[in-house]
Amino acid sequence: QVLLVESGGGLVQAGGSLRLSCAASGRTFVSYAMGWFRQAPGKEREFVAAISWTGGSTQYADSMKGRFTISRDNAKNTVYLQMNSLKPEDTAVYYCGARSGSRWFGDPTNRAEYNSWGQGTQVNVSS
Repeated sequence: QVLLVESGGGLVQAGGSLRLSCAASGRTFVSYAMGWFRQAPGKEREFVAAISWTGGSTQYADSMKGRFTISRDNAKNTVYLQMNSLKPEDTAVYYCGARSGSRWFGDPTNRAEYNSWGQGTQVNVSS
């Protein structure tokens, strides 16, 4: 498994942007696919985006397409989530997850496929 630490959350006005980071440590010498999920108060954790080990494959939830971009820098063991045109409904705790030993997922939207999770970073979007 890898250890994950998210950062970059905060308060932003609607229409603004934030970039989240997820730094990995531990067994980073093995390949690992990564993803972002989010959880709003009173709601289930939902899939946001995922990226393969090489960065060549990505997948997004429909509501994030065109606004969010996932990327990674394996030299820095870091995955990013660039969030633009933020809306109040994007307010949530954002979590990154990893599937160690795999270059991609069977289904990146399935939380059970992830074997490591970060502690989350809070994003608040004001109207």
